[in-house]
Amino acid sequence: MQFEETKKPSSKNSFAKGWAVRSTLALTLVTALLTGCETPERQAATPGQTNVTTEDVAEDTNRYIGQIVTIRSEPIDKIGPSTFTLEDQQFFGSEPVLVVNASGRPFVLPEDGVDIQATGEVRNFVIADVNREYNLDLDANAYTEYENRPAIIAQSLAVAPEPGELTSNPQQYYGQQLAVTGEIEEIQGANAFTLDEDQLIGGQELLVIRANPATANQPTIEDGETVAVTGTLRPFVVAELEREYGFSWDTGIQQQLEAEYTNRPVLVADGVYPSAIPDGAL
Repeated sequence: MQFEETKKPSSKNSFAKGWAVRSTLALTLVTALLTGCETPERQAATPGQTNVTTEDVAEDTNRYIGQIVTIRSEPIDKIGPSTFTLEDQQFFGSEPVLVVNASGRPFVLPEDGVDIQATGEVRNFVIADVNREYNLDLDANAYTEYENRPAIIAQSLAVAPEPGELTSNPQQYYGQQLAVTGEIEEIQGANAFTLDEDQLIGGQELLVIRANPATANQPTIEDGETVAVTGTLRPFVVAELEREYGFSWDTGIQQQLEAEYTNRPVLVADGVYPSAIPDGAL
């Protein structure tokens, strides 16, 4: 896969819990590329890095230089096969931040209006250093305006849609590694819960199933809690899920899930983390 060849125009969808929620996430999730995972289909997530806004990086660069941060935003402009910019459109006059895909894996920018999550080191962009360190071949003429300006050297990239976007248009996201944040609507057994559809017209709640059994290593979650989830979207087919992941549900729960979700999308989660979003932001 490669980047799309057309530029992304500046447009921002406005879901009820959009960027105001995303920009307040702190110390929650990062995809497993930072921990040595080699297969994109099974990227896990680990907490510990700082979630910031592009405004934070652009306006307070020195504070974040050398730090690993996570940004969630809509891509604004594709610069080259491995680069694009992010910008906080809700902040008037906010400067764009260059993102360099240094993950070693191609990343396809999503359609307009869909956020991405980028995790990597903040640094002042010097094209000669980046080309040398990451074996890239960026054209210096295309990056003149970004030289010595803040950039994120991304080791992890994931599409970050709303729960309602996944349930209303699942075919667009099947098989992709995703990073989704939402409010737990209902817990359905030890390893299953639903995320609120975010009031998207025509959307439905999103079923999430943990790929790993609930153990001491899994955080406790509650109804109404906002969580960050990484995983892969696929159709809900009980026989396939049981065969591939070894799921085993109580008869009553299995019958309920089959009746309500068969052939609907399910996010098979490899990471679920309680977020640090204040209640007042919801």
